[in-house]
Order: sequence, then structure tokens, then C-alpha cells
Amino acid sequence: MPNDEVVQSSRLKLMKRLWIYLYHYKWMLIAAITLNILSNLFALLGPLLSGYAIDAIEPGVGSVVFQRVFDYCLRMLLFYLIASILQYVMSVIMTKLTQRIVSRMRKDIFEKMTELPAGYYDTHSVGDILSRVTYDIDTLNTSLSSDFIQVLSSLVTIVGSLVMMILISPPLLSVFLLTIPLSIVLTQYMTGKFRPLFRKRSAKLGELNGFVEEIISGQQTIKVYNQEENMIVRFDEKNKEAVDAYYNADYYGSMVGPAVTFINNLSLSLISVFGAFLFLAGSLTLGNLSSFVLYSRRFSGPINEISNIIGELQSAFAAAERVFRLIDEPGEASDPAEAHVFEDVAGDISFEEVTFGYSPDQPIIKNLNVKVDAGSTIAIVGPTGAGKTTFINLLMRFYDPQKGIIRLDGVDIKKATRKSLRLSFAMVLQDTWLFAGTVFDNLAYGKADATLEEVQAAAKAAMIHRYIMSLPNGYDTKIDEDGLNISQGQKQLLTIARAMLLDANLLILDEATSNVDTNTELKIQLAMKKLMHGKTTFVIAHRLSTIQDADVILVVDQGSVVEQGTHEELLAKRGFYHNLYASQFS
Repeated sequence: MPNDEVVQSSRLKLMKRLWIYLYHYKWMLIAAITLNILSNLFALLGPLLSGYAIDAIEPGVGSVVFQRVFDYCLRMLLFYLIASILQYVMSVIMTKLTQRIVSRMRKDIFEKMTELPAGYYDTHSVGDILSRVTYDIDTLNTSLSSDFIQVLSSLVTIVGSLVMMILISPPLLSVFLLTIPLSIVLTQYMTGKFRPLFRKRSAKLGELNGFVEEIISGQQTIKVYNQEENMIVRFDEKNKEAVDAYYNADYYGSMVGPAVTFINNLSLSLISVFGAFLFLAGSLTLGNLSSFVLYSRRFSGPINEISNIIGELQSAFAAAERVFRLIDEPGEASDPAEAHVFEDVAGDISFEEVTFGYSPDQPIIKNLNVKVDAGSTIAIVGPTGAGKTTFINLLMRFYDPQKGIIRLDGVDIKKATRKSLRLSFAMVLQDTWLFAGTVFDNLAYGKADATLEEVQAAAKAAMIHRYIMSLPNGYDTKIDEDGLNISQGQKQLLTIARAMLLDANLLILDEATSNVDTNTELKIQLAMKKLMHGKTTFVIAHRLSTIQDADVILVVDQGSVVEQGTHEELLAKRGFYHNLYASQFS
């Protein structure tokens, strides 16, 4: 398919997608279009009445002439007033309509973001995603609320002016046989050349937002390594790329308007010359010539206005492409028909010939075979990058293995619902996450019906109750977004208490005590032993002192379990685990 046809096909698809959103509010849209048509029709009567007023002037007649001219002018004023009122009401309707469309679109994007697999966020910049949710949708909102109205009004004005000019003087229309095709060809040629510039503009802004988001989240690290100047240099580079992309898109996009304006002014000159000859020949009255000129301006004016907003329309199309690309991203695969629902799991887990890699050609786990008995504590240790966290990603089905089967209580987890699988686990991660809300809301996040007594019991077990009670409002104290008014260690304790509150038979601790001091860690371990009793628990740890009581220790290296056994058994082997342990306690 030729490139132009591909572009047209893509644009038609975008228009169809936008129409789906418009169709939800079709009655508001119909009302706005009706008001727009009526408003423009009333406004289009003005030039005709102006011509009548000019032709009504007859020297020497006196007050009779003045009365006729005054009547025509009064009608013009009335029609223009009605047109303005209708235009105002239409603008109000369109403002409400576009806000509802944008709200619905943001809702669709947010719902899609909750459905996307974890791998999507591993491969896409947070800043770029935020740019689509904010900037790109705002660009669409502006285009729908202003550009859409402008284009609609322009089309009505063009058609209405054309009809009126045909009624006044068909011969004068021959001028447009030259100028209109020239305007259309020039506009299509220039927009085809500039369209990629607007795509690049949106993309560069997304990259800049992604970079800024990284800088904001990494301020402490940047200051510790004294990299402020380096970050400024890198920001300047990103900023310059974004500015250049904006400048090129706006600069070349702005060429369309002046070019079309020149053609329109050329048509006005030709109409004036040709109209003068018709007037001298007696084929046209002075009032008709005046009306025709006014209609020609109304006819060419909207064409000029449309050409001036070509850049904005291109930006809107580029924004729509990015928004719909995100909405069209494949979510997590649907659960199979009649999928198994885990309810009260025992906790037997087995990995059978499991092979997995985040890139299929670079496996991290290879032919893994592990059997975990219900109620046991399994520690996973190994050097950085050995594949420890990948175990958890596979257990929770954030990713699925390329080969092999993972079973829970003998059931292939790919044949069960993700919801029931994930509800079977309580999890505490090294990277803590708290949201803007009360302490109580954060602790009861996974158990909506939790009572204050239950929450307090979990907090006491996690050694955080005393700290919470020292806060101004206790459990009703508001936490800033992401817990920024709480220390890292306290956030870790809150997330541990949150996991303790869940009634889950499987527990995952991924470096769960990495942000607390040694004394507090020992206290938490005592509390968590009670919590872990009878539950299948996976513990990922770098500090080997924290997992010496595990029932089984899996030693992972380069995606394979190279050793497994108890702490004493592995030390006795004097192998990989012994070397890891010796390196920490030598």
C-alpha cells in the first residue's frame, strides 16, 4: 500500500475510534451541531441584507430610503445577535461534551493500566506513560473543544457561502475554479510533509517526561554522587531535542496558513476585477457585488482558518495515536474457561522443568525442578542477578514460563484464575509502597473489612504500634503520597504489618527486613515466626543470618538451583553456599 494510503487509512481508524467516544454522547453532539448550523445560517444572512441595503440607496428619495436601509440594518443586527446566542449555547454544550469524553478516555486508560502485565512497566518509561495520560489527552481535549467546533463552523460557512454566491452570480464563481484546487493541493502536500514532525514532537515530550521522572525519584542518589551538573547537561540535551521537535513542527506547520491566505487574497483580487466588469456591463448590481465579495471572504476565511489549525490537528492526531496505542496494548491473558479457583490452599508448590527468560533468547531460569512442601519455609539465596526475584514473579504469574509447569496443590497455576492465585499470597517487598491516606487505610489495604483491633494486632506484631500511637492522630494520621513523611524503616514495618493482616496461606518476603536495624529485625523475626507457622513461606535474603532456620535453602546461581538443603547441611558440603556464608562472616 502506498505511504499516502497508509496515512489515510491510519487517520480513518483514528477518526472511527474518536467517533466511538463521541457516540456515547450523541444527543449532546447532535444539539451542538444543530446549534452550530443555525448560528452560521443566521450569520450568513448578514451579507445578503448588506447588499439589499446598498441597493436600496436611491439619491434624492430621502426618508423613505433611510427607513428601508434602517430596516435591513436592524434585521442584520437581530440575526447577528441570534447567531451569537446560539454560538454561546453551543460552546457550553461542547465544553461539557469534551470534558465527558476526556473523562471517559482517562478512565479507559487507567483501567488498561491496571490490566497491563508487569512486563509492560519493566520496558516502558513511567514519564512517557504519564505524558499520554496528561499531555496527550489534554491535547485531544483542546482539539475537540476548539478545533472540532472551528472545523464544523467552517464547513457550514463554506457550504452556505457557496450557495449564496451561486444565487447572486454564477459567473463570478469561475474564479474559484483556479484558487480552490490550488489551496487543496498545497494544503495536502504540506501536511503530508509535516505530519511526521508532530509525531516526533509527542514522542520527544514523552522522553523528556520520562527523564524528569527519573531525576525526581533519584534526587538523593544524584546528590550523593555529586552528579547535579551531569544531570543538568543530560537534561539540556533532552530539553533541546524536545524544543527542536516543537519548533520544527510548529514552524513548518505555520507555513500552511500564510500560503493559503495568499491564495485567498489572490481570489479576492480576481473577484474584484471580474465583478467590476460585470457591474459596468449591467449584469450585476453594486449591492450584489458587495454581498458577493463579503461571501467570498466568508468562503475563503474558513479555508484559511482550517489551514491555520492544521498544525493543531496534526498534534491531536499524533496524541490520539499514542493514547490509543496504550489502550490497545494487550493486557494479561484471560483466565481459561472453567479456570480453577484457589480457595483454602494447603501450600504444596512444585516447579517442573521450568525455563524462563525476560527475553526468550536469554533464559534466566533453566530446566528448574523444585518441590516445596506445605507449611515449610523456603529461603532463596544467591548472588545478584542469579534469578531469586524471578522465582516470585513466576509464582505470582507476573510472568509465565516459556517451558515447564508450576503447580500449587497439584494444580497448574496457568489453569487457575490469577485473582485467586494472588489472593493466596501475602507479600512484603524490599521496595515499600504506601499511598496517600490514613495509616489505618494503608494497613487494611488488602483486607477491606478489617477491624481496628485486627489492624492494631498486626501493627503490634510488626513492632510499629508504638510509633503509630505517637503520631498526632494515631491510626487516623494522614500519610503523604508514597509515605514521604515516614522514614524508610517505618515504611518497611508498615508493609510488614499489612502482610500480617492478610489471611493468606502463602507468604513471600523479598528482603522484607532490609531497611530496619538489627535489633528490630530480630524482634520482627520472632513475631513473623508466629505468623509463618503452618504457612508456606518464601524468603529472599542477602543476609544469610536471617534464613538459618529455614526448612529448605535453595542456592541459586545463573538461573539454576545449584544446592539445596538446611543451613547445616549446606555448610557441611563446603560448596557454593559455604563460600557465600564465609564471605559475609569472615
